[in-house]
Amino acid sequence: MSSAYDEPLGVTPDGAAWLASAGTYPRSTLAFWEERPQAPVVLPCGSVFDIVSAPALFGRLMLDRLWAEGPGSGPVAAFRGRTLLFAAPGTAHRLPSLLEWEEWGADGRREGRAATVPPLLCHGTGDAVTVPALTPSDAGCATRWMVAPDTRHPWLPGPEILLWAAVRAARSAVRISISPPPDQDAKVYDVSRRR
Repeated sequence: MSSAYDEPLGVTPDGAAWLASAGTYPRSTLAFWEERPQAPVVLPCGSVFDIVSAPALFGRLMLDRLWAEGPGSGPVAAFRGRTLLFAAPGTAHRLPSLLEWEEWGADGRREGRAATVPPLLCHGTGDAVTVPALTPSDAGCATRWMVAPDTRHPWLPGPEILLWAAVRAARSAVRISISPPPDQDAKVYDVSRRR
């Protein structure tokens, strides 16, 4: 199944300027990208954007919920088996406490709702992340833009919206069964050879 997120996307010049503004030396970053537009770059979080990093599949479910039922998303990247959702500054500080309040944090319950939300890594002030290259190298690349930055002032979701997306993604991932869970200590007999 293919979607708009599977298309290799390039960053617009305004989007590149926005990304570069996160760094200490934006003009140097832009000059580097002019020479090597297919090179990823490490950028600091906390002032221009925060990052919420989810396992690829769950991040994709969150992104689907944001676009199908919610307000959409800001820039989103796929990087080494994770989905990087660009978020409003301050999200990395607030989202973990919201997840904990919903009993979905790292210290929350291990069964029930907590088991449906994988750990979300929040990167904010003091952290840095690798962002994909401005132009995609190929469609099958594991590091790429799913929603590329295209403006100098992109809308970025805050912690409440990302919590909402995580809740919706978890609900869509849960399989409801009316059967009790199997007894792990039960003996299993092969009755296929019975006469």
